[in-house]
Amino acid sequence: MANKIPRVPVREQDPKVRVTNFEEVCYGYDLQEAQLEASRCLDCKKPRCVEHCPVSLQIPKFIEQVVKGDFAEAARIIGQDSSLPSVCGRVCPQETQCEGSCILGVKGESVAIGKLERFVGDWSIEHGAEATAPAPSNGRKVAVVGSGPAGLACAADLAKMGYEVKIFEALHKAGGVLQYGIPEFRLPKDKVVAREIENVLRLGVRIETDVIVGHTVTVDSLLDEEGYSAVFIGSGAGLPRFMGIPGENLNGVVSANEFLTRANLMKAYDDTYDTPIYVGRRVVVVGGGNVAMDAARTAIRLGADVTVLYRKTQEEMPAIQSEYEEAVKEGVKFEWKTTVEAFLKGKNGRLGSCVLNTPEGERVEKFDRIYLAIGSRPANRIVSTTAGIEVDEKGYVKVVERPYGMTTRRGVFAGGDVVHRPQTVVLAMKAAKEVAQGIAQYVDAIKLLEEAKRIEQQGTVE
Repeated sequence: MANKIPRVPVREQDPKVRVTNFEEVCYGYDLQEAQLEASRCLDCKKPRCVEHCPVSLQIPKFIEQVVKGDFAEAARIIGQDSSLPSVCGRVCPQETQCEGSCILGVKGESVAIGKLERFVGDWSIEHGAEATAPAPSNGRKVAVVGSGPAGLACAADLAKMGYEVKIFEALHKAGGVLQYGIPEFRLPKDKVVAREIENVLRLGVRIETDVIVGHTVTVDSLLDEEGYSAVFIGSGAGLPRFMGIPGENLNGVVSANEFLTRANLMKAYDDTYDTPIYVGRRVVVVGGGNVAMDAARTAIRLGADVTVLYRKTQEEMPAIQSEYEEAVKEGVKFEWKTTVEAFLKGKNGRLGSCVLNTPEGERVEKFDRIYLAIGSRPANRIVSTTAGIEVDEKGYVKVVERPYGMTTRRGVFAGGDVVHRPQTVVLAMKAAKEVAQGIAQYVDAIKLLEEAKRIEQQGTVE
């Protein structure tokens, strides 16, 4: 019988305190809070939450184990479908997915599924629990390009099937957007990201950093010279888009991607690091997605007065609602139905002001830093150095349905943002998990053909 109580509130830093630091905002549930919140679950016969989870996490089953206090079993259940529970519990838009479909939310508050997933993931990390044991080797090798959510999810699922998997990462740290894109106050790097990657490594996956596929090695060399049966491209969409308006090349107009990479991966927010970063005093962030929220909340912690400009209404903003609400609490200002028409030169040739088109009419306002968060696209380094991979007019890799995720080059697969445009962490994972199945089907077919050829040549059946 479900416990008919209000949703258990989650403790977090006071907004006036947290804008002065980069420590995690949300403290999450402790053991008693997690079990109390888990007791609210109705254990529906047809759980809508599972239907609306992109990776089909068995939500009622793991929550039942939380109620019982068997957190190791809860971690095992989650581990069947997700290799990054502590990450997803923090950054997934549960309000539009699992929690948004919870039957309790129809007349009240849904179960805090994300916070419970985070609790189990963190418990597993702290207690060294292994959610899934490594599988025996099947003798086949798969190369994965990129160690972001898609690459990690694909690699983990393939390793569970017995494949020898090696991830090639261009940067000096694994994690992709989890490292360089999402701020420390939302997703701690050492406490969470590094530890979840360690869990993937326990499956037998290997990661080699500082390898630029398309330059250091090529897809062709991985397939033809290094003995990989297939290659998965999960390199994401890391190149920022720009607006194409006058003054965009002025010093002071910067992509939010670069700003966040300096602050997160290169730890520019930490005075003990030498990474240079100029934030600005009066800052504008252009855009309404999660990257815009991350840039705005990072800039305000670095001492800036921050305004977000979005071309549509608040209701149409794609950012996670809770992230918008946290930004407002922290002092970020918002202007709706507002666009930038031009950037104007100020002193020393730097950005001085902007021409804004607002519902009240056009106006010129002074700003000394602009962060553009209007989308991103894939780099073409891999495609341009690999024959036979087709892309669409915007540079996204084309794939087929069968075997799922294979590109127009045989044996080369792709998934995540490099195919489906920039999406959330869990949607990139969903796509990658589906592609892992496609890779397994392809390699199985190759094995059957090799066996048929052997029989034909030898004329015998073992």
